Amino acid sequence: MRLKIRRVVTGHDDQGRAKVLIDEEVKNVFSPRAGAQYTVIWSSEGFPVNNDGGADPSNKKIGTAVANGTVFRIVSFGPGVSPRNHRTDSVDYAVVMSGEIDMELDDETVHLKAGDVLVQRGTIHNWVNKGTTPCTIAFTLIAAKSVSAGGKALAAEG
Repeated sequence: MRLKIRRVVTGHDDQGRAKVLIDEEVKNVFSPRAGAQYTVIWSSEGFPVNNDGGADPSNKKIGTAVANGTVFRIVSFGPGVSPRNHRTDSVDYAVVMSGEIDMELDDETVHLKAGDVLVQRGTIHNWVNKGTTPCTIAFTLIAAKSVSAGGKALAAEG
């Protein structure tokens, strides 16, 4: 099943009037591991974000997060998705759009379902879909300092 997302991006014309710059079904759908698909809707570098121009950063090759920037991506986790324990140097705002999923932490698991929201703050975690249908989540990842706990830095991994 291919991830189907309509992406609408606004901007300005030469006279400064608001307009739609992009209205399309996303084409940049990737599958980095069995059972998962994602698309980058938008990304930015630097703060405050520059809203000038019409360049489309959605096809830039980026990792999980952008240093000193943001990433907005949609991810679909299929049933039995391959595990990927990881930590990001970001604060992640996640909205479960459809389905259900478990987020495994070091010593606990939280079950999320459509309509639930999550703020993930640099913790090591894994997404596990034990259901029978895909779970689709919208993520906004905002660059953050590496987490420090117990006197040591816990840098991004995985």
